Amino acid sequence: MNLTSPSQVKAWCIENGFHPNRTLGQNFLIDRNILEAILDAAGVAAGQRVLEVGPGLGVLTEAMLARGAHVTAVEKDARLAARLAGALGEPAGLNVIEADALQLDLDALLGDGFDACVSNLPYSVGTRILLDVALHRCAPPVLTVLVQAEVAERFAAPPATAARGQAGVWLQLDYDVRLVRAVKASCFWPRPEVGSTIVRLDRRVSSLAPSERQAFFDLTRYAFMHRRKQFGAALRKAPAPLGRDDATLAALFAAAGIEPAARAEQLTNGQWQALARAFTEGQEGSMT
Repeated sequence: MNLTSPSQVKAWCIENGFHPNRTLGQNFLIDRNILEAILDAAGVAAGQRVLEVGPGLGVLTEAMLARGAHVTAVEKDARLAARLAGALGEPAGLNVIEADALQLDLDALLGDGFDACVSNLPYSVGTRILLDVALHRCAPPVLTVLVQAEVAERFAAPPATAARGQAGVWLQLDYDVRLVRAVKASCFWPRPEVGSTIVRLDRRVSSLAPSERQAFFDLTRYAFMHRRKQFGAALRKAPAPLGRDDATLAALFAAAGIEPAARAEQLTNGQWQALARAFTEGQEGSMT
């Protein structure tokens, strides 16, 4: 079956009584040019070990196998998982896991190491899946995903922009995030209500120690929960281990070179890291 042929994809669904579930984000890519653009952006090559989440009917899977990659495909829908293994003839380079990606043991899945993650992520849970994989200690060095356009903008949003949020700040801690190409809604069947974007994330080495890294996540999580407030004021009411008295907070913000009146979306990742270091040093100093 030609998986980039809308008529053939529709015919398979009709013949098998399969009704794509929009809630699960079952919008199948049917555009050959976009398929090639994803593969080229990801740099899929022979011998690579690739993780794919949400393969659907297998349009990406099939193309990556054709390039000689070894693909582990995680599919929640039992019918699609069965179709994937059967239709592709169970090649040696394909491992199909029928499971909900949000419920998987990522230590076990990612522990052996993947060279890349390449996925057309479901709209409904794409951000959660990407964060779970990208922030894992064994995350692949390169992730190339197709996500809702608005979500992609959040991943790459710079400081002081409306799209700046927790997900983007977290991803930009460990990755260079690049928006590769816009994808029209007409490139999918069933057609979604919005367009998508191909995003590539390239991992870089973080300079934060484990304790500083935890402080980074704690601070940014709390800040974006109270993003309408000045961050210094919000922290006065924060629970331990973030809460501090006014004098201590002023000293910590000064050490990080940040104005307490700043709001969460205004800070750069460098400033967040500086604040995480200051908080960690302050906490360790108070324990000695």
